[in-house]
Amino acid sequence: MTSLAERLGFAPTDRILVINCDDLGMTNSANEGCFDALRRGIATSASLMVPCPWARSAAASYRGEDVGVHLTVNAEYERYRWGPITHAPSLLDGDGGFPRTVNDVWDHADLDELRRECRAQLERAILWGFDVTHLDSHMGTLQLRPEFFDVYLDLAVEFQLPLRMPGASVERIAGFPFRGLAAEEGILFPDHFVYVNGVGSRKAIERVIFDLRPGVTEVYVHPAVDSPELRAVSDGWAARVDDHALVTTDTAFAAMVHRAGAHRIGWRPIRDAMRAG
Repeated sequence: MTSLAERLGFAPTDRILVINCDDLGMTNSANEGCFDALRRGIATSASLMVPCPWARSAAASYRGEDVGVHLTVNAEYERYRWGPITHAPSLLDGDGGFPRTVNDVWDHADLDELRRECRAQLERAILWGFDVTHLDSHMGTLQLRPEFFDVYLDLAVEFQLPLRMPGASVERIAGFPFRGLAAEEGILFPDHFVYVNGVGSRKAIERVIFDLRPGVTEVYVHPAVDSPELRAVSDGWAARVDDHALVTTDTAFAAMVHRAGAHRIGWRPIRDAMRAG
């Protein structure tokens, strides 16, 4: 079989790296951090949280960068809330926002409401002018339960978009072959994925870059600039600021990527290869 690297015009032994900026649209600080990482730093793509209060501002700042949709049905913070853009009572918790935990969504979401909400998020990003390059899922909520993955996969098939996909080892934990199901539908996804628990990606990414495997690897960061707004959202603000530094001003990390022989790409060439395939 032709490898993903070969479909992208590389050799099968080449090391190819997608550096994605998650949470575009969550805050103004995230917007500034993500776009700075794409325009001045070494990040290659970003993912937009359409329901968040600063998503429309992100659209106003968009200049054609490689941006996908971070399908969002959770709002994990205590002091900062957002909710559905459709009428979706089963996707609300007691204070009017999305549920804070993945399990809460899994336990209470009506699948028809979920499907309608996710479709609306994708369609709104397109309406705002984004050339959507891929889909992924905030907090992985759509990826690890079969009935939720069906929604995720159906949207990818309909809109012909590649997907963020957990690694093959996670299939055994989830109990169903999500990578195989996506491949059968012609959906492309990176060969390797680096999961980070929470925010603050430096250590996980540096370990992977030190011994980068052949094929396409996706890593992700949560870049944001330091501001009173960001500090008010969460106690994890410093990790987001460090992620921004990692992919913009950290010359040692950029040198590490170079020494690894990594070819940096965004999601757009993966999407285009899939649509041409």
